[in-house]
Amino acid sequence: MFRRLGLAVLALALAGPVCAQDAWSAARQRMVRDQIEDRGVRNPDVLRVMRATPRHLFVPASVRDFAYEDHPVPIGHGATISQPYIVALMTELLQPARHHRALEIGTGSGYQAAVLAQLVKHVYTIEIVPELAASAAESLRRAGHANVTVRRGDGYKGWPEEAPFDRIILTAAPPGIPPALVAQLSNGGRLVAPVGSTWNQRLVVIDKGADGRIHRRTESAVIFVPMVRERK
Repeated sequence: MFRRLGLAVLALALAGPVCAQDAWSAARQRMVRDQIEDRGVRNPDVLRVMRATPRHLFVPASVRDFAYEDHPVPIGHGATISQPYIVALMTELLQPARHHRALEIGTGSGYQAAVLAQLVKHVYTIEIVPELAASAAESLRRAGHANVTVRRGDGYKGWPEEAPFDRIILTAAPPGIPPALVAQLSNGGRLVAPVGSTWNQRLVVIDKGADGRIHRRTESAVIFVPMVRERK
């Protein structure tokens, strides 16, 4: 009897983590179906990666229950993890490919970098807040994304030592696209960024032609935290 009881307790203990993982997986499926596909994101690779990436592991434990809800979630230091739909939309607009080298400005939690890491060759990501850079690097390491390099620094300067980049994405809003980032975009490359003041921002897509000419178009209205410069 005691042996059977012990086995039953062990079975329940083992079932706990499995049930929790099933619940998170179900939440991701609902998130993609209801928040992303229903709003028009169609790229199958983006949808696949959004279904697979454990968003709840990129937010603080205190707000983990809100990880898959349809809004940004605070991650500390005045930063947020973007609304799932916005992550998917910006990734789709970026049109990443497996051979691309991508630069992200504003690592935050590391979630956007984790999504991109599954779609490109390598992600270089810059975060101005030291604590966020450190925690994102650890989260990405634990998630097994060896093709992401995190750097603490000023995003306005980009990453000239690793330039040019095939793709550049900003997850904080500057008043205008920093010239250094446009210069570090390769010919034939694309940049996606929120641009504007706090309550008047639009998603901007910049394509640099093979001849180096810049083509700019504006997409939907968005609200992101402002992109800040390093203090001198």
